[in-house]
Amino acid sequence: MPVTTRFAPSPTGHLHIGGARTALYNWALARDDGRFLLRVEDTDAARSSEEAAAGILEDLLWLGIVWSEGPVAEGAGGDPREIGPFRQAERLSLYRKAVDRLIAEGRAYPAFETPEELDALRRQAREEKRNFRYRCAADFDRDAALARAASEPHVVRFRMPETPLRVVDEILGEIEFGEEHLDDFVIWKRDGFPTYHLAVVVDDEAMGITHVLRGQEHLNNTPRHAALQEALGYRAPVYAHLPVIFNADGSKMSKRDKDKAARAAVRQALKEDSARKADFEALVPEATAPKGLDGWLKDKRSQLPTDLLDGLALDLGLALPCIEVEDFRRAGFLPDVLCNYLALLGWSPGEKDDEGKDLERFDRAFLQARFALDRVGVSNARFDMDKLLAFNQQTIAEQDDADFLAAWRDWASRYAVADAARDSDWLTRFAAMIRSRCRTLADVSRRDGPGGFAWVDDDAYAFDAKAVEKWLRKGEPDGFTRLEAAGAALATLEDWASEAIEARMETLAEELGVGLGKLAQPLRVAVTGSASSPPLGDTLAALGPEAVARRIARCLAECR
Repeated sequence: MPVTTRFAPSPTGHLHIGGARTALYNWALARDDGRFLLRVEDTDAARSSEEAAAGILEDLLWLGIVWSEGPVAEGAGGDPREIGPFRQAERLSLYRKAVDRLIAEGRAYPAFETPEELDALRRQAREEKRNFRYRCAADFDRDAALARAASEPHVVRFRMPETPLRVVDEILGEIEFGEEHLDDFVIWKRDGFPTYHLAVVVDDEAMGITHVLRGQEHLNNTPRHAALQEALGYRAPVYAHLPVIFNADGSKMSKRDKDKAARAAVRQALKEDSARKADFEALVPEATAPKGLDGWLKDKRSQLPTDLLDGLALDLGLALPCIEVEDFRRAGFLPDVLCNYLALLGWSPGEKDDEGKDLERFDRAFLQARFALDRVGVSNARFDMDKLLAFNQQTIAEQDDADFLAAWRDWASRYAVADAARDSDWLTRFAAMIRSRCRTLADVSRRDGPGGFAWVDDDAYAFDAKAVEKWLRKGEPDGFTRLEAAGAALATLEDWASEAIEARMETLAEELGVGLGKLAQPLRVAVTGSASSPPLGDTLAALGPEAVARRIARCLAECR
């Protein structure tokens, strides 16, 4: 059989970066001659949403991870064939058939304990200092249980074997799972939906999945799935559990990191100004968090909806950590760069570059041609944001101006619509000027970024006090005098191109008998507020003659 892999996300939010890496590896392993399937695991009706499902499809397509079969989506097509549909909520009859078969063969049974009764059993196990393990009672009466199930709410549990289970993993090797993993787990819930364990096993068989690549956090599910496969007479796919992605500090990279960062910022803000609490309470109403703001601040596990977190971050001027694909897209990373970096979080090509160093930068075609499980490591990976930024900056530096501007326009059409509406000719010149200074696409129009001076109003930027002191107030004559001379010279300049501006300032410096820097730096501070900017000619050309005149006048009035 050709290699057939799948990615099966639950539609409960945007795609986590760890899930994106799993999808990337599955896509790469399938190659052009295999099949990569996308399946939406939406049997958790309370947490799943169509909006989240659409977001995940969009995230994958932005990354360039296109499925050969799966849900129909713009940009990907989709091909149900005979193995669809690809949403689990539309496959319930298949799962019910499997459950009925397991019950009929004595491999599954109805169970009637309420959640409260199960909690009591767990407490008793803790008090007796033993692990809680649900097993079918020795005096279980199957016929009585089936009769009772006809009229009472119940779940269906799978009867696990008593002996240890062994699973061979392509990355971790052979693993033996002892009795602590052999509880009789639920395969059918009270709400009439299957659990993840049953649905994934039935779907993998029906869809011909040959290889299951997933994170190591799913490892303890594997004995359950292997037991179900044996009971249903299914073949066992090849399993490969991928290393977990951690933050740089060794903590697990989790969506809760956003709430953690927001909590810390809110607490700090309240220390500085307790009166802000009313504003924060309005942003975190009790309907969205247990006991409102106070409850969220105290509960480390509580998570706010994305829109509320974004609102808090905006109010606090806080940059939330990038955890989901959408976060990285909003932050201005290029999809090819993100895929390249994700590929290295657990896998390496084992090749050298032209300088004899380990090859690290490559495209998706390179990954797909060379990806193999024998080069996936066992150790957990650590996400290095600085390295990703370096990759992104290097790729931007290698782009030509047209490609860079096209990428920025695409980003701005989603995240900075007003900025994208600026004059096209001006944007073309500005993007060419700023490209070499950008680490991300967001840097182009970031107000505190390398080109921020060009996006703010003439009276809306601050003057760096140290730069003013060094370049304007010192000297004899002082920098203000040279600034006045520069303003007068620029006012007569007819050709407002970068080269013409540079030439006029060089001539003026000679006339004043000073080095170009002693003329250019006061001018740079005056029009940008800082002693650092792109080349002076480019900077002034981007601003235009009217804005430059206004900014020089403002500097003379406010700083002299």
